[in-house]
Amino acid sequence: RYVTHASDPSTGSGHRAANAGLHGQTGSFSAPTYTGDLPLLAHGPIRAAADGTHLVHADGTPFFWLADTAWNGVLKAQPADWDEYLAERRRQGFTAIQCVITQWRAFPQDAAGELAFTGTDNIQINPAFYSRFDDKLAAITRAGLVPSPVLVWACTPHDPGYYLPAADCTTLAAYEVARYAAYRPIWILGGDGEYRGEYAQKWKETGRAVFGDSDTEPVTMHPRGINWPGEDLRDEKWLTFHSYQSGHGDSDEDLRWLQSGPPATNWNISPVKPVINQEPNYESHLAYHSRQPFSAYQVRRALYWSLLVSPTAGVTYAHHGIWPWMEEAGVPADHPNSGVAPTWREALQSEGATGVVHLAHFFGSIDWTSLRPAQHLLTQQPGDADPNRFIAAAQGGESVVVYTPGDPVHLIRSLSDARWYNPRTGQWSEAGSGTFFKPDDGQDWVLIG
Repeated sequence: RYVTHASDPSTGSGHRAANAGLHGQTGSFSAPTYTGDLPLLAHGPIRAAADGTHLVHADGTPFFWLADTAWNGVLKAQPADWDEYLAERRRQGFTAIQCVITQWRAFPQDAAGELAFTGTDNIQINPAFYSRFDDKLAAITRAGLVPSPVLVWACTPHDPGYYLPAADCTTLAAYEVARYAAYRPIWILGGDGEYRGEYAQKWKETGRAVFGDSDTEPVTMHPRGINWPGEDLRDEKWLTFHSYQSGHGDSDEDLRWLQSGPPATNWNISPVKPVINQEPNYESHLAYHSRQPFSAYQVRRALYWSLLVSPTAGVTYAHHGIWPWMEEAGVPADHPNSGVAPTWREALQSEGATGVVHLAHFFGSIDWTSLRPAQHLLTQQPGDADPNRFIAAAQGGESVVVYTPGDPVHLIRSLSDARWYNPRTGQWSEAGSGTFFKPDDGQDWVLIG
């Protein structure tokens, strides 16, 4: 029995009999015009915009990347739970789901003891492993979200992308792409790995072998924390956009890397590609330095910083109870220093997730595709003395957007009829006109004018 998944924008009927591997078997299909409201099907797959600053659908409709992190969701979730989760994330305004689809450090094997493959050289792929979650990956698209699966996690010696040579990484990734491309995902070729310097060649070879020079399969790389492989991979034609991980540190050095490091300073080097933070602070995850759990405020702050220090393209959120898909509270597998995580269902309605709802509403109400970093508009930057107080500014056309953690905003030019947006409640209020704007309560606010 053969099952075929296809993704083709054309409509009508067709057939194919040229594949010798089908041993003379033929078939036909009918593709009606899609009339529903699922974005991927209504507007087409994702690609980079012509100016390289953000993502768009095939028909040119802008795509705002607002992903949730459910690394283990496809691998572990019960189907009914998964559907509940996806429906809620769609309602909250998320647009994509990041997930892993092989064994990795936090999921060494499935409930049946199956692995995605066996061996460490000339690997043997196990289709039964994938068949158990085929429908859960398809469910992401059905829910109106974009799947973003990691093809090979690459962080530790327990992860396939770390220990497999390029040829076997290619075999594994090519199989996964062939199996799931019909769902129009945004591929993450490597997860949490080192892709710079001497390590870059392996990933260049793998990316070229799996994707070639095609621009029809959107691809990125998810690097380890405080790491920018952009200069090593920038010229790879298969790489659609740059991703980075500002990570889970709360030291001054880590905060400043996000605010003024390569994502903020190197985004405009040619060829320009979208820049997206795929792993800022995880809500309720223990910070590396203070050893305190990240609050909704710290998570929200990292999200807005990420969206304004480089051209606005999108950002990823995560909760410590959802990325490992915790069905009981506890410490996630092979992450002993990350802290106790609540269940995924407890995390679903967290304060941080509510902040994402308001973030989606804010950026959905403005022309976010035109925003470019504009720190020069600020005459005072409290972040110079304390990076926790960093104010981020961007400009698009005549509009200025400023995120402040609570300090007054001093601008070099006057704004007329400016407004405050409360990122905690989603409420608007008048801010007046001028060059000086001060939040009344010392909490974080977004200013637009």
